[in-house]
Amino acid sequence: MVRQAFNLPNLITLLRILLIPIFLLVLFSRIPSGELWASALFVAGALTDGVDGYIARRRGQVTVFGKLMDPLADKLLVAAALVALVELGVLSTWVVLAILGREFAVTGLRALAAADGVVIAAGPLGKVKTALQVVAILTVLVGSRPDLGPVRQIGPWMMALAVAATLVSGLDYGWRYLRAAQAR
Repeated sequence: MVRQAFNLPNLITLLRILLIPIFLLVLFSRIPSGELWASALFVAGALTDGVDGYIARRRGQVTVFGKLMDPLADKLLVAAALVALVELGVLSTWVVLAILGREFAVTGLRALAAADGVVIAAGPLGKVKTALQVVAILTVLVGSRPDLGPVRQIGPWMMALAVAATLVSGLDYGWRYLRAAQAR
């Protein structure tokens, strides 16, 4: 494992974090098509998640910094977008609480397991959850434009799927934590 913190994958992760205030600034500005520009920034941020991980593994540049900051950057980007959608009045607060509650619970379970020397790795359900959250945020964000009626109708359904996947993924982590705890 590479000890240097500031390699290309970690710089991409930091870029994702720095993109968040720009995304929010564009979203809340009164510029024409601001929602679409903000959507493009959100997609760019979401895509960097796969890019930094791929580069880190391919170049053998996996670091402790990256292992900690990469998932944190993802959670910050999604949380910022969800809270912004509530502020815009296009998303219910309970959706954000359900998604963020799962994130805190899973982070806590992973920390407890790590304290006992057990790693609960990200599973396929977590990847599905993340993909559905990104698509749901985009459909709600783009659907907030009055001229995009059909997308507006898809947004709530996509968000419902994202919440369901989020909760199922959280239960999966809980189940895997209990199995790991019983195996000790």
